[in-house]
Amino acid sequence: MIHSTAIVDASAKIASGVSIGPYAVIGSDVEIGEGTWVGPHVVINGRTRIGRNNRIFQFNSIGDIPQDKKFEEELSTLEIGDRNTIREYCTINRGTQLGGGVTRVGDENWIMAYVHIAHDCQVGNNVTMANNATLAGHVSIGDHAVLGGFTLVHQFCAVGAYAFSAMGTAIGKDVAPYVMVSGQPARAHGLNSEGLKRHGFDAQTLRSLKTAYKTVFRSALKAEEAIEQLDELGAGSPEVQALAEFIRTSTRGIVR
Repeated sequence: MIHSTAIVDASAKIASGVSIGPYAVIGSDVEIGEGTWVGPHVVINGRTRIGRNNRIFQFNSIGDIPQDKKFEEELSTLEIGDRNTIREYCTINRGTQLGGGVTRVGDENWIMAYVHIAHDCQVGNNVTMANNATLAGHVSIGDHAVLGGFTLVHQFCAVGAYAFSAMGTAIGKDVAPYVMVSGQPARAHGLNSEGLKRHGFDAQTLRSLKTAYKTVFRSALKAEEAIEQLDELGAGSPEVQALAEFIRTSTRGIVR
C-alpha cells in the first residue's frame, strides 16, 4: 500500500498493512509499525520508530534534525507509540546527546495542526495538543494533559498529568498536575474539575484535590510549607501524593 510516487528507502522497515501516500518521503533508518497510515507529502527522516495504527496527515516533518545549534549530527532517536493522530503541518524533531538522545511521544495522543515538538521532549499518553501548541526542547508533558491552541512551553518545563492550559498560554515554569492555567505569563486558575470528572475521578478524590489546591495556590505558604501539609493530607490520596511529589521535584518552580 505504498503509492507509486512515494520515495521509500530500501532499508526502511515498513510493516504489513502500512499505507504511504503520494509524494511521501521515508528515510533509511525509519521503522513504521503495522496499520499506520502516512498521508501525502509527509517526510519521515532520521532514526525514527513509529508504532502501530497511527494516522499521520499530509505535510508533516517527522524525525528530522533538532533546531539546536549544539547538535553535531550525533546519533539520536524519535520514538512514537501507537494509535496517535498527528494532523497537518506538525514538526517533531529527534533528540540530542545532551538531552538523553531520544524524543518520545506515547500512545493515543491527539496532536492537531501546526504543533511543534522539539528535541528531547517527553510526551505521555492521551495528551491533546490543539493547533499551534509549541514545545521547546526538553519539555515533559504528563498523561491526559490538554494544551490549548497557541500554548507555548519554555524549554525544560514540565506539565503534569491532567493539567489544562487555555489558548494562548505562555508557560515558563512547571504546571502542576490537575491544574488549569492561562495567561502570559501563565497563572493558575483553579482545579481542572471538569476534566477530572470526565476521566472518572470520584467525589472524594476531587474534594481532596480541591483542599490541596487551596493549600498550594490560595494560601501564603511557601512551597516547602505547602509540601509538608500535602504530605499529611495525602496519606490516603495517591493523587495528592502525586501533586506533592511533582512540586517537590520541580526544578523550575511551579506556575502559581
